[in-house]
Amino acid sequence: MANKILNAAKTAKKDEFYTQMTDIEKELQHYWKHFQGKVVLCNCDDPYESNFFKYFALRFNQLGLKKLICTCYNGSPIQGNELCIDFGDFESEPKKIAYKVEITEVKDMNGDGAVDLSDVRYLLQNDRNVLSTLKTGDFRDKECIDLLKQADIVVTNPPFSLFRDYIKQLMEYEKKFVVMGRMSALHYSEIFPLIIQNKLWCGFNFNFSAIYKAPYSNTLEANRKFVKSKGLNPDDNYIKVPAICWYTNLDISKRHESIDLVCKYSSEEYPNYDNYNAIDVSKVQDIPYDYEGIMGVPDTIMGQFNPDQFELIGIGSGDLAKQAGVGKNYRGRTDLAYTINGKSKCPYSRILIRNKNPKKI
Repeated sequence: MANKILNAAKTAKKDEFYTQMTDIEKELQHYWKHFQGKVVLCNCDDPYESNFFKYFALRFNQLGLKKLICTCYNGSPIQGNELCIDFGDFESEPKKIAYKVEITEVKDMNGDGAVDLSDVRYLLQNDRNVLSTLKTGDFRDKECIDLLKQADIVVTNPPFSLFRDYIKQLMEYEKKFVVMGRMSALHYSEIFPLIIQNKLWCGFNFNFSAIYKAPYSNTLEANRKFVKSKGLNPDDNYIKVPAICWYTNLDISKRHESIDLVCKYSSEEYPNYDNYNAIDVSKVQDIPYDYEGIMGVPDTIMGQFNPDQFELIGIGSGDLAKQAGVGKNYRGRTDLAYTINGKSKCPYSRILIRNKNPKKI
């Protein structure tokens, strides 16, 4: 039930989920050194509603940005409350029209001693060159690709239903990025090979429940209760979406921190799979420090994965399991399975790894 809203949105191609500032701050605080002198592109972000735009606009000088570019597909169906820009020929509430905003400097224009959204608003109102319309605003269109070519780093929450296409484009144009996505994207045949090739990895915040503002009604009681527990009103279209994580190809300290392994291997504790030459490890914390072969571990390993500590082999379910060499199980499916006390079992999704430096103690 927890995924019902998101799955329905995916089916209907409803992808407007507006990220909370707190989630952006928690992640991007770890990347500040990467932004100095860079052009940052937020290409799924309406300044009326996007906290990505607000984050970079307010910290433009602190981060030492060269330029900030934001584009949107069309006007948000949610009226903006913080940044209400006078677009001149546009109405005070934006029409459904695509446009881009380019910022090259943010000054204390109103003389109050601080740079805030009122200064950004003033900048946009007094320089027509920083705001212009686009044909569609679709990140796949030529005009948006031209903006992508200018960018050094892309930061946004791309449409969930287009995540594969979005990452493919970033790879094609060899761009650095920090983007949000569903944890299940790890299992995409277009995504996991990039992780194996060390071209993409998970960021700091992994497998968390995000609260988005969206133009969709929140009718699930458990979802509404969670939103209320965070001090927000679900009637204001706040929606909990579980199993969210950040994806990046910027180097971060977290991926160089090794997991402290304390368990010793024994055949009684770690069953062998029937259809693949590996053992099953039910918890990341139970990875044995002395096992030299391949292990199937929970997906949560990716939130702590250190490429110097472990080798990624593959995924133990679906099409990616076939690529890893997993055979058919007792259900006739390509999913890992093992037998205990005469009963065959399929563990929940597993990532296949090997310890690069097993220890004998």
